[in-house]
Amino acid sequence: MDGSDHVDVLPLDENDPLYVAEEDADPSSYILSSSEGGDELRRTGAKPSAYVDDIDKAVYGPMLTLSEFKIRVSDAVREYFDSSDADEVVRCIDEMKCRDYHHDVVKRAISLGLDEGPRERELVSRLLACLHPNPLTDEEMEMGFEVLLDSIEDLVIDIPDAKAMVGSFLARAVVDEVLAPAFLSNRNNTHPGDCVVEKAVSLLSREHCTARLEKVWGPGDGRPVTELKEIMDQLLKEYLLSRELDEAASCVRELKASHFHHELVKRGVKIAMEEDGLDHASDSSSLDAMAALFKFLVNNSIVSEYQVAKGVSRLRKILPDLKLDVPAAPRMLDEFELMAKDGGFLHIATIAAAGEKA
Repeated sequence: MDGSDHVDVLPLDENDPLYVAEEDADPSSYILSSSEGGDELRRTGAKPSAYVDDIDKAVYGPMLTLSEFKIRVSDAVREYFDSSDADEVVRCIDEMKCRDYHHDVVKRAISLGLDEGPRERELVSRLLACLHPNPLTDEEMEMGFEVLLDSIEDLVIDIPDAKAMVGSFLARAVVDEVLAPAFLSNRNNTHPGDCVVEKAVSLLSREHCTARLEKVWGPGDGRPVTELKEIMDQLLKEYLLSRELDEAASCVRELKASHFHHELVKRGVKIAMEEDGLDHASDSSSLDAMAALFKFLVNNSIVSEYQVAKGVSRLRKILPDLKLDVPAAPRMLDEFELMAKDGGFLHIATIAAAGEKA
């Protein structure tokens, strides 16, 4: 050493047991998002959030800042109040690729609903059901309600009835299976005396609470969920008797429940399975007829492919119970999914987006 500060930098040796490939990567080949964890994600080998073709770089971490994400979610929810198209909100959230911020969707949607009327609050409750379990996981949904409850005092300043209304949102979310009942008990343990949680527990403790909470916002913009399910069962069974596609499509349109079409798919395939039982090999089987119906509905833009995928995903979750009545149910669902793929109204990417593989 000659006493100078100069240090020779040796080239990295790929045969060195301590060599890490990322350290030798071209630093201009990736960019980090504004997220504090972006650099850590890259170093741990996580997949990039996206790849930007224009600048030929991979992006690690959220694609937007939290402020930008909040603005876009607010805009999407306001448009949803006009269109009632929950699928569009789902697409918007997926396209933003900001999973780190997903919990804020819950707070943002409910906060906007508090400022509106019963119709919009009903739409928010239905939106939360549509967003779960994908793109919002159980953990993200719970975290969203946690953040909302922690900020309730700020909401009360502008909306005096906020505590009562958020309590109703909580109870409705439990009924819609968006939140597990354990969330309320856990919250009570960590925040004893929380009047919002106590309000939700009180609503859930009433007689016929499910039917009451389905109408917690009044008539809203449509019929109660129980009534929709009964009408769906009736039209699906009538279709299996008549096999008239146009008539069935007309009945589906009259439901005016695009946000709930996944339930139509789930109930339709389930009814077909129960009708066929163990003998569904014939060309005129109910399962084949149901596949033909949903192909017709998707091709005529009455039911979205995403709703079909979500319906299949939800049906797969209840297969253990369904097998008790229809032992061949798992195989029959696989057959329906294959028919859907071959028919061009269900694709692998859509299945993944709807949460089937989550």
